[in-house]
Amino acid sequence: MESEAVQDYVKQIYLLQMQSGRATTNLLAERLEVSAAAATAMVKKLAEMGLAEHRPYYGARLTPAGERVAVELVRHHRLLELYLTEALGLPWESVHVEAERLEHVLSDELEAALDRALGYPDTDPHGDPIPSADLKLPAETSRPLFDLEPGEDAVVRRVPDGDPTLLRYLATLGLTPAARVRMLGKAPFGGPVSLEVDGTPQALGVGVAELIRVGPA
Repeated sequence: MESEAVQDYVKQIYLLQMQSGRATTNLLAERLEVSAAAATAMVKKLAEMGLAEHRPYYGARLTPAGERVAVELVRHHRLLELYLTEALGLPWESVHVEAERLEHVLSDELEAALDRALGYPDTDPHGDPIPSADLKLPAETSRPLFDLEPGEDAVVRRVPDGDPTLLRYLATLGLTPAARVRMLGKAPFGGPVSLEVDGTPQALGVGVAELIRVGPA
């Protein structure tokens, strides 16, 4: 069994690889709130365990064994987020932190029971895909909301889940998974974008519009 610290590092390497293609020690240190030296030491430990490869000046890359550990943890996390919202009624901005605590101790039996009770779901409350029981993920087909052209329609697929304040704000705008959006316009020089969200005009900063993922209407 891997320690919680090892699991946390493996998961963050995986998420960084998915988001930006690489996991530098500086990014890992920032995500896990540790020093760069501590992150480098742990990456070397992961390499000794056969879970990652350490490349100087590049960072870490998971081995197949490390990726399996990471995807299993991601599956735990996203099933827990959905269970906490649907079965226990917790608000979507608070379940990320709770799932972070519980994901390490979820047994295979309880994982299967949660999956069955939830009806074998495909996505969590924030629209992130839940890996299947055989740890497969669908191909990414969404794109940033900001990339829509004026007049183009889309449906919200995913929103970032790590910032409770941002999630509460997005909820007030109606920007939740399955919401229909239309790009109305983009102000120049990094100004806000103008949208219709389920028919209601809204404005959104560029940085947030780049984090929200949408798919075809």
